[in-house]
Amino acid sequence: MKKLLILGAGTAGTIMANKMASHLDLDKWQITVVDRDGEHHYQPGYLFVPFGIYTARDIVKPRRDYLPRGVDVVFSGIEVIDPEKNQVKLTSGQVLGYDYLVIATGAHTDPSELEGLSGDGWRRNIFDFYTLDGAVALSRHLRNWEGGRLVINIAEMPIKCPVAPLEFAFLADWWLTTQGLRDKVEIDFVTPLPGAFTKPKASELLGDFLDRKNIHLTPDFNVGSVDAEANKIVSWDDREVPYDLLITVPTNKGDESIERSGFGDELNFIPTDKHTLRSKVKDNIFVLGDATDLPSSKAGSVAHFQADILTENLLAAIDERPLPAKFDGHANCFIESGFNKGLLIDFNYDTEPLPGKFPLPGIGPFSLLEETRVNHYGKMMFRWVYWNLLLRGAELPIEAEMSMAGKRR
Repeated sequence: MKKLLILGAGTAGTIMANKMASHLDLDKWQITVVDRDGEHHYQPGYLFVPFGIYTARDIVKPRRDYLPRGVDVVFSGIEVIDPEKNQVKLTSGQVLGYDYLVIATGAHTDPSELEGLSGDGWRRNIFDFYTLDGAVALSRHLRNWEGGRLVINIAEMPIKCPVAPLEFAFLADWWLTTQGLRDKVEIDFVTPLPGAFTKPKASELLGDFLDRKNIHLTPDFNVGSVDAEANKIVSWDDREVPYDLLITVPTNKGDESIERSGFGDELNFIPTDKHTLRSKVKDNIFVLGDATDLPSSKAGSVAHFQADILTENLLAAIDERPLPAKFDGHANCFIESGFNKGLLIDFNYDTEPLPGKFPLPGIGPFSLLEETRVNHYGKMMFRWVYWNLLLRGAELPIEAEMSMAGKRR
């Protein structure tokens, strides 16, 4: 019996398990999925927890409920991947062999990478929202916070969901206004980027939004340390930004097993062909989602589009055919802007976000690079789409390859 092994049962791994189970003959193929625990988290929902919009119940469900019947599921950490032996050793001691391997081990935040971040101020007046524990702790803190200087800082790129820190700033502006605290709070968005976002056109638009909401932008700030005693962050060129409340996006890294296996980059992301999603480690290993070193966004929409491409390419590899599908870096992101409004951007490796209508040309219902209530509702409806359609590998009305239909240059 042939063996397909999928490491990781987050968004990318779960979609791939569902898609491959529908294409392969399970009498001839054993599909095994490995993840460290049995909880699946809707990570975009972390953003809403500090403001009381979502609770943990809304964004955590059993992994097994979203994996197909006939697929073996193993709950364990990963010790090491051995490409030469086509084996993976788990932390439980179990060794799993494979004919084809899909690595979808994701990314996680590592506060220890930044000097002083995880010291005395951690979860006292320094919080993250990229973990459920951090988002819940921040929610508790905000209930009794009386104002001051709120600093949102990105430690370094790349990060999961690059728009999320901006969304946090916009939602903080909204929430503080509803609490009657906005005039008691200065908000500073501190980023290593030269502007508000990675793409120049969207960066200009989002920078204007920061100005309109009286949120100060500090660009090109490469943080070197956190002085928790003096309540300030310090850049490598000795600039300082003081804070009363620091919201940090710590360094994002790939799984530690990639480092132990000896084939990741300095942040444990895996060298991957940016079009075929075949690893540069060995031809029978493929990578998708946040685990790759690709120049695309680390976002749920990207995992979805990559899974469509990888399904076609993996089936071709199994049949010993050339890999036909090409991933173009397509990313599609709703951006919650507060006060029940939102924006939408759609872009790829080569094309900047452009104005227009999406997904139907001239009709929408969503508007690109424009703040609307419909975009907000699209953002909020996506949680249902995620649990009921996306994870299960359903065909959605958005092609993996970015379309120029409905866009204006």
